[in-house]
Amino acid sequence: MDKLKSVLSGEEARRDDRTILETVNEASTLGWGTRVKGFIACFVVGAACTVLGVCLLFLPRIGLILFIVFYTFGNICALCSTMFLMGPVKQLKRMCEKTRALATTIMITCLVLTLCAAFWWKNFGLALLFCILQVLSFSWYSLSYIPFVREAIMRMVSVCLK
Repeated sequence: MDKLKSVLSGEEARRDDRTILETVNEASTLGWGTRVKGFIACFVVGAACTVLGVCLLFLPRIGLILFIVFYTFGNICALCSTMFLMGPVKQLKRMCEKTRALATTIMITCLVLTLCAAFWWKNFGLALLFCILQVLSFSWYSLSYIPFVREAIMRMVSVCLK
């Protein structure tokens, strides 16, 4: 019956004219409580995967591979957890802002290159290097959400190097 009402009132035609971003944004309208629960759940899964990855690092033979997989998956979960708070479209727009575009690009590139180095190239030294770069790029990206912190760090580094 609701479908018939929407067709007769013309709402159905308006639904077909929506863009993909509008559809995703409309589908992501969660209540604040649900958003916070989703954020906490996703963040806890990410943190648990990261800790588990570090613990598995010391297993013989497969420890390094498990570390790389769990550590990278943990970072991806932590990044996705913030999408619950802001919504996916707003988060993606903020990730691509001028102040964060370079940090976002480096962070995502390091995530992909870590997995490529571990599974495709089978170069575990390079995979560990990309894991370290993941930490640095994820930290730099996260600091971009706190006003003036990155500029203060840059000034402090320049003073220390003089």
